[in-house]
Amino acid sequence: MTAVATKTAARGGVDRGVMAVFAGLMLGSLIASLNMTLVAPAMPTIVAELGGLADYTWIPISAMLASTVVVPIAGKLSDIYGRKPLYMTGVIVFALGSALSGLAPNFWFLVFARFVQGAGMGFLMPLSQAIIGDIISPRERGKYQGMMGASFGLASIVGPAAGGFITQYYSWRWLFFVNIPFAALTLLVVAFYMHVPNERRKHRIDVMGSITLSLGVSAVLLATVWGGSQFAWDSWQIIGLYSAGAVLLIAFAWFETRAEEPVLPLHLWKSGIFTFSNIASIGVAMTMFGTIYFLPVFVQGVIGNSVTNSGAILVPMLVAMIITSIGSGQLISRTGRYKMVLIAGMVLMIAGYALLAQLDIHSTNQQVIVAMIVIGLGLGTSMQTYTLVVQNSVSRHDMAVATSATQLSRSIGAAIGLAVLGTILSQGMTSALPKYLPAGAAAKLQTSGTGSAGAIFDPSQLAHLPNAIAMGIRHGLADALHPVFLAGLPILTVALIATLFIREVPLRQTAHVAAGRRGSAAEGAFSEQV
Repeated sequence: MTAVATKTAARGGVDRGVMAVFAGLMLGSLIASLNMTLVAPAMPTIVAELGGLADYTWIPISAMLASTVVVPIAGKLSDIYGRKPLYMTGVIVFALGSALSGLAPNFWFLVFARFVQGAGMGFLMPLSQAIIGDIISPRERGKYQGMMGASFGLASIVGPAAGGFITQYYSWRWLFFVNIPFAALTLLVVAFYMHVPNERRKHRIDVMGSITLSLGVSAVLLATVWGGSQFAWDSWQIIGLYSAGAVLLIAFAWFETRAEEPVLPLHLWKSGIFTFSNIASIGVAMTMFGTIYFLPVFVQGVIGNSVTNSGAILVPMLVAMIITSIGSGQLISRTGRYKMVLIAGMVLMIAGYALLAQLDIHSTNQQVIVAMIVIGLGLGTSMQTYTLVVQNSVSRHDMAVATSATQLSRSIGAAIGLAVLGTILSQGMTSALPKYLPAGAAAKLQTSGTGSAGAIFDPSQLAHLPNAIAMGIRHGLADALHPVFLAGLPILTVALIATLFIREVPLRQTAHVAAGRRGSAAEGAFSEQV
């Protein structure tokens, strides 16, 4: 049966067991992408209603931080308890976080609820990639991961427009409640149709490695977000957090060299393919989330679009991402080559960010759309492919932890990107607003937790302000967002350089295990074939 299944995979045939598993993964991808894209255009409205203007980026960062904490141990736990139970646990935790977010009475409760949501995503994202890595050969995996990226893009097309519509005509709270029925459907499909063999082995959880890594990353993120806003960069609080982060991360590396089963084996970093792929993944994540969360601020606050229209402005990027995600996946599967696809994606993203960096107070929707399309074309070719590159370079034994490490890189990149870009925006507003507003008006806007401060992000409030104040806010916001978009260029340049150093190796044409088959016989039949 092993030979038949392997030949079927090599010929590109469709295995019903694989497709049943893949259906569950596609639904998981759907709820994860809806969570991200539904909320993005509503962020200005949420901040305007609940307050927390100075802490704007904490709403997405809290989810990314939780994901960062969970991702390193998700793969290891799935080796002990099985991929399927852990995947279902992630769906349940995500649904719980969605319900709490919809019921949030204030800003910081919403931040906590988003943290719960992020914990659920911390299971879903790496496990979906690990399951694909288990049941599909690297040569065939390109088109499946292309379809996974396309499902993300397809849901994302509906997400921004639907998120803007729901926020404008109903309430932003329904953006979270709508996740719950999708989560319930995902649970049913996974429970009845996802049969993923898992070779259980005795494991030891790297508790100290997980704790030091989570606390170290958290300390660095807190310092980055608070620096220059809540506390001065040279204050003891910021210096202390960075110092604590450095000590914790050094301790993490020390524990990893002594752990029986490290949460992030340091030997993986000896591979140039693994190292450079993860560096590039960090850059892609930083810029992707920077686009998704800060572009609606520009479109609403500078151009003056409604919430619905600001959500729709992301659609061209996501349509372009679908096209190149499917196309690049098919190309990689047919040719077995991936490096030129990745380089082309990085060049396109750099070109797109160069267009974003030219936006100003006089920019139009058409200029934004062109930039979005170019960025989307680049994202579609790169977002899933770096995971494929890493999976192709490791053994079955390291598959889950290597996949989790790649997802960890994305989560860290997204969180650090939002923190850094959010800090640039916050400090930019502090220096830009006084240039365009009457004396005292800028200070009032920046010190108010609600009310007039929300006008910076809320077009409906801008419309009720005196024209001189409204135009001053728009000019200041345009000036403050310029360095945010400009910062994407060096980040992506580093990602491109890292991609150039990735050594291209042939893609394997055999899978590690067979999907849809129960029992140890199936598990053993598809054990390590490399």
